[in-house]
Amino acid sequence: MIAFTFPGQGSQKPGMGDPWTEHPSWELVAEASEASGHDVGRLLLRADADELKQTHNAQVATFVLSLVILDAVERLGVAPAVVAGHSLGEYTALVASGAIALDEGTRLVAQRGQAMHEASRRRLGTMAAVLGLDDDDVAVACARADGDVWVANYNAPGQVVIAGNPESIERAGAIARQLGAKRVMPLAVGGAFHTPYMAPARDDLKKAICETEIRDPELPIYANIDARSHQRGAEWADLLSAQLCGPVRWRQTLYGMADAGVTTFIELGPGSALTGMAKRTIESARCLSVSEPADLDRLLTALHLEPPAEVGLHEGEHLFATERVIVSPAAGVFTPARGVDPGTAIAAGAVVGHVGDNEVRSPFGGVIVGVLAVDGERVSQSQPIAWLRIS
Repeated sequence: MIAFTFPGQGSQKPGMGDPWTEHPSWELVAEASEASGHDVGRLLLRADADELKQTHNAQVATFVLSLVILDAVERLGVAPAVVAGHSLGEYTALVASGAIALDEGTRLVAQRGQAMHEASRRRLGTMAAVLGLDDDDVAVACARADGDVWVANYNAPGQVVIAGNPESIERAGAIARQLGAKRVMPLAVGGAFHTPYMAPARDDLKKAICETEIRDPELPIYANIDARSHQRGAEWADLLSAQLCGPVRWRQTLYGMADAGVTTFIELGPGSALTGMAKRTIESARCLSVSEPADLDRLLTALHLEPPAEVGLHEGEHLFATERVIVSPAAGVFTPARGVDPGTAIAAGAVVGHVGDNEVRSPFGGVIVGVLAVDGERVSQSQPIAWLRIS
């Protein structure tokens, strides 16, 4: 059972888009640039570390590159059972699950980044990782510091992030060391995220979230605020709003996914921070990351899957011996055929939908396990459309 996880702000680095420019999935960058009003290609290729550290740049760049990588992995026919994202990555997970369209998600992330940037300018804040101390003692250190400092991320056992104003973080860090912390490490971020310092951003963003169409996702998404899975689109406006000022319960999220049967965690996006957290938290799990095209072959090898015989042949990609993915013959807007639902039996050659004027036909007969694209979603050529158990 596979979970896709998506990183948040802090995973970005200069030139992180360079390896992907020749990959077909890079086409998403132009669409995201148009939707967001940012030159995302320039951010991914030419922005320096200082520019990328700025919240409004870091968020849209990380979000878009994660979706480029998701698209590349989906072209291989690898699909998750559940998804989750760390902070910003939660928005990526919503797009990955079909709950939010790519263009709407990109606009919303751009607005989120700008709102958080403005909130950070109003009240100076930062974050630091406390290593080697349990959650309760980190909370005690924050309380004893007697200032504006809070637990912001529960990342993994012995890895907790605190946030607030610099002076309070320094006091809390000193107390944490007295309580046994091995290290207190400042983070290269531009604000005290997931604390009351983000209340202005929450207020600014609430209207944009409520105006965004959030559909019921095609698969469970685990939320940061409560570490539980949610499958109703109507719940996500409140969950996303609460996330801005509440702590990210990532360790608890990993436990929840493992309890639900997840055995393989695949991080899609720049860096491998979430992979390290998963390894620390769920020792029995297989933990993989994809941040560059070279990782795609390693992913297929690790999952014991075969690569597509030839890119451009629309005959389904291998998942397991009896399962195939029906892929799009072209780029465009997907419209499903009537009656193509999970559990529906179809014959070889059946039309499962249209991408623009192009029919999407199944090369195989079998039973639909799941539909991976939603009505009105813009898909790319060779993007998986439906998951089929062949007969």
